[in-house]
Order: sequence, then structure tokens, then C-alpha cells
Amino acid sequence: MKKVAIIVAGGKGVRMKSEIPKQFLLLNELPILIHTLKQFSHFEEIVLVLPHSQFEFWKELCKTYNFTQQHTLVEGGKTRFHSVKNGLGKVDDNSIVAIHDGVRPLISTKLIDSLIDETKNGIGIIPIVPVKDSIRKLEGKNSIHIDRNILFKVQTPQCFLSSDIKEAYTQEFSETFTDDASVFESNSGEITTILGEENNLKITTEEDLKIASILD
Repeated sequence: MKKVAIIVAGGKGVRMKSEIPKQFLLLNELPILIHTLKQFSHFEEIVLVLPHSQFEFWKELCKTYNFTQQHTLVEGGKTRFHSVKNGLGKVDDNSIVAIHDGVRPLISTKLIDSLIDETKNGIGIIPIVPVKDSIRKLEGKNSIHIDRNILFKVQTPQCFLSSDIKEAYTQEFSETFTDDASVFESNSGEITTILGEENNLKITTEEDLKIASILD
């Protein structure tokens, strides 16, 4: 079955305090987004979802850094939900889809392939990592301890059969949709998990970029 990656990159760099969208910032002398796409170079197809206003800038970056990896550009939507939906419009039904954040450039091909191998009909596969910090839940002026052993952070890529996830994205948008897994579950899909990678961090701040530059 054909493997297709949908890379979603709609950041504006607000938390990064940068005029350049965070996905285009340099990580060890190469734009973050190029690092990310390279990790999916063994896939048959890559769909890159960007705001239309960033198309030309991205094309110039590809020329500057001699990045020739084949991919299809798709215009993003007003939310991540709509952006993924637009990307899925370019995906054939008989495919396995890995939907990934453009600013998670340190994902390993080993984790990607493990997720792909576990993807089955009616089941979505997502990577998770344990929460290490102590957690408290605020209730008014009070707080209560939460057992961190039952809490996990969700990562991407999140993988599905294309027919399943495309069907899930025919739903109306909801503010409760925080990722593709939540969209899938809302459409009666089942989610299973595998252990993710601590290095698979999402770069959203200057501190994240510094950490990623050391880990890369």
C-alpha cells in the first residue's frame, strides 16, 4: 500500500518572536521544514500544506538550499483541521497516511516506519510519551494532584488508512478537535498508541530551537 505523508506547516512565528514563520527558521544551517520533509523521503508521496502567502518564499528556499525532493504544495485553511482536510484531498484512497507537524524535524524514520507497520483498517496509530513532571489540576482556588502515570503527551505523525481518515474529515469542524486522533475518534474510529521519542519535540519557542540544534 502506498505511503503518503501530509506535512502541515502553518506557523507564523509569534511565540518564536520572529518575523519569519518558524517552519522556515534555520536549524543547523538548514530550514526546519527541509529537515522534516527529508525524514519522509522514503514515502511515495509527500503533501506539504502551507498558507498560500508562503508558497513563493518556500520555493525560493528550496532553490537556495538546493532542495529537490518531490512534494505537492497545497493551500492551508483557517485552522489545522481545514488544512489537513485540504491535504487529504490530494491523497488516493488506497494509501496509508502519516500526518505530521512541519516543526517536528527530529522524528526518526524508525518511529515513522513503526507507526506505518501498525496501521490497520478502522484503527489510527499515534505516538505518545510519558509526562515526567508532577501535575496538578486547578479547581477554583484549589488544586488537586493528578497521577502522572496515566498521562501522556501526544506527538505526530499520526497514521491512518486514507479511506478512514478522509471519511472522518467529512465531519463539521469542532473546537474539540486538537489533532487528527480526536477527529478520528469523533467519527467512531479507534486509536491505539506506541511509545514515541523524546527527541521528537515540536519547535515553537526559541528554547525549543536551541534544544533541537543540540539534538540534531
